[in-house]
Amino acid sequence: MGAEQTLRVERKPAPIRTQVLDNLRKAILTRQLEPGKRLIERELVEMTGVSRTSVREALRELAAEGLVSTAPNKGTAVATLTSEQARQIYEVRAALEGLAGRLFVENATEVQRRALLTQLSKIDRLVSRGVGLLEAKDRFYAILFEGAGNDALRDMTMSLQARVTYLRSLSLSLEGRPAQSLAELHDIADAIEAGDAVAAERACSRHADQARIAGLLALQQLQQGQEKVG
Repeated sequence: MGAEQTLRVERKPAPIRTQVLDNLRKAILTRQLEPGKRLIERELVEMTGVSRTSVREALRELAAEGLVSTAPNKGTAVATLTSEQARQIYEVRAALEGLAGRLFVENATEVQRRALLTQLSKIDRLVSRGVGLLEAKDRFYAILFEGAGNDALRDMTMSLQARVTYLRSLSLSLEGRPAQSLAELHDIADAIEAGDAVAAERACSRHADQARIAGLLALQQLQQGQEKVG
C-alpha cells in the first residue's frame, strides 16, 4: 500500500487533525515515510485530502514528539535519529522503565495487574501472527506506567513515547527479536506476580537493555541501506 492510500483521511467521528496526526505518525513509525524524507505541505494536503491548517498542526505536533525536524532553507523532513541519540534514549528508557516496574509492584491495583497480564496474553498471540505487535507493546507499557502511580514518571515517559515507539518498531523488525522480547516481558510479569519489586525493576531494565542492542543494530542496518540507495 502506497503512502498516498495510507495517509488518506476518512471522514470519521474523530477530529480531522487527530486522524492526520495519527496517519502521519504511523507512516513514520512504519518507515513508509523514511528518515530524511522532505515533507512538503502541498503534497501532504493532496495525499491526506485535508486542509493545509490541519497538516501544519500535525507537523507541529510531530516536531514536538521528535519525529520530524525543520531546518532553515531546507523545510520540514522526517527526523533522522543518530546512533548516539538512540543510545541516550535507551539509557533513559532503562532507568524509567525499571522504576516503573518497581512502582507497579508497590502501587498497582488488582485490576491493573490483571490488565497487564491480559495484555501480555494478547502479545503472546500476536507474536505468532506477526501483526499488531507494536501497538500491543505500547499498550502493555501504558498499563505499566499507569499502575506505577507516579504522574511525574508518566509525564517524562510521554515526552519520549514517539521516539521510543520508533526504536521499538526497528528492534522488532529483527529476526528473532519478537520472541526474545516476549520472553523478557514474561520475566517482568513473573516478578510482578511474585510481588518482587526489585526483580521487576531488574527485569524491566534488562528488557530495555536488550532492546537497545537490537535497536542499535536495526538502526545501523537501516542507515547502511539508505547509504546504498543514496
